[in-house]
Amino acid sequence: MPKVNLFIGDSVTDCGRENEPPFGDGYVREIARSKALDGQIINVGTSGHRLVDLEKRWQADVLDHKPTLVSIAIGINDTWRRYDDNDETSAKDFRERYNRLLAQTQAACNPQFVLCEPFLLPVRDEMNSWREDLDPKIAIVHEMAAQFSAIVVPFDQHFTALSAIFSMEKIAEDGIHPTVFGHAEMSRLWLATVGLA
Repeated sequence: MPKVNLFIGDSVTDCGRENEPPFGDGYVREIARSKALDGQIINVGTSGHRLVDLEKRWQADVLDHKPTLVSIAIGINDTWRRYDDNDETSAKDFRERYNRLLAQTQAACNPQFVLCEPFLLPVRDEMNSWREDLDPKIAIVHEMAAQFSAIVVPFDQHFTALSAIFSMEKIAEDGIHPTVFGHAEMSRLWLATVGLA
């Protein structure tokens, strides 16, 4: 059976894939260009999405493709909306929804899961307070990985360490959307963590 590698998430994964089909111009494109992944690569990242949005489109965008690998990068909008729109996603809701999607996918096609840490670089002082919301969600990603034998790509940990060497703006100008350099680092880390670099 042919391998299908599917990437799902928010704008960081989407990265303008409608204007730059089929991968966008971010880390998914860099992974595709590396030729390290066998089989088809599908990017269904959608800008602005939270976990609740992923769940609504999961059947069509994930399960219908019968993927052999599913890479999920979600969570920063679940935090961001709390601070810019007073629309909080509780840790309980995040955990239950994530668990439900993984269990459903495991039952349907049992792919290799690659769970990516959502990340944040506090380029503005007020963003430091976002950590109280984001850190529990990152912990849940690790919790789900342990439960579903998934690989965890430590984007947040890596970018935080990298920001001790480079300016945060060099990695992600607004602290959330990576630059070309940031996406290259994401691709490199993803491939290394998955064992393909």
